[in-house]
Amino acid sequence: MTDEQQVRTLIENWVTAVHAGDLDTVLADHSPDIVMFDVPPPYDGVRGLAAYTETWPGFFKWQQSGGSFELESLEVTAGSDVAFAFALLHCREADGDPRPLLRLTIGLRKVDGRWTVTHEHHSFPHDDASAAPEITATLDRWGADTAAGDLDALMEPIADDVVSYEIDGNYSGKPAVREVCAAGLASSPGPILFTIPDPTIESAGDLAVAWSIDHITAGGTETTSRATRVFRRTGAGWRMVHQHLSYPAS
Repeated sequence: MTDEQQVRTLIENWVTAVHAGDLDTVLADHSPDIVMFDVPPPYDGVRGLAAYTETWPGFFKWQQSGGSFELESLEVTAGSDVAFAFALLHCREADGDPRPLLRLTIGLRKVDGRWTVTHEHHSFPHDDASAAPEITATLDRWGADTAAGDLDALMEPIADDVVSYEIDGNYSGKPAVREVCAAGLASSPGPILFTIPDPTIESAGDLAVAWSIDHITAGGTETTSRATRVFRRTGAGWRMVHQHLSYPAS
């Protein structure tokens, strides 16, 4: 194959692997020092293969709910040892989703005779970008951070002016919510498992709402609660501004 054909095949295989949730193939042919500008933060890019790897599980989970990831068009330019490509892709929740096409630019260099991806840039036109993949990733990170007992990480997606209707009371401001979370982590002698199996997420512009049934397992006992969360897009990414948790009245 020509260099252009090799690059085209590499990208087409990568797109197929992303849609299939095949992480090994998604990571193949990527440089250890890859830099990716993704739709979610950080805004200075995801840097290094380890960080790049961590971005995919949340996206794969979102796709399992019916999301698509399919090429609409692909243009490739290849030299002897450097190449670039730009593409438009369908990255949508379901048939009829009006979200615009995902824009993708990829930079490659040839290393030991093999084309290697060194840069990816993913974006939607800002005003119409869906929040679902980012919010899903945030909810998944909360689960991992709860199990790790990492209070600082739990607080990172919380807005300073958050208002939280908790099971045991109402709390305003990030410091107050931090105290609630600290007490919750300290209430169990072992790790706490927090999962949100099937969140529903709706977004428009800079606001998003997620509702779900949360599952918490602590000390061998599992409880479930109803949750509604409101997120606002900021320069640092999506931040939760309101949370409402409850049990059904007995």
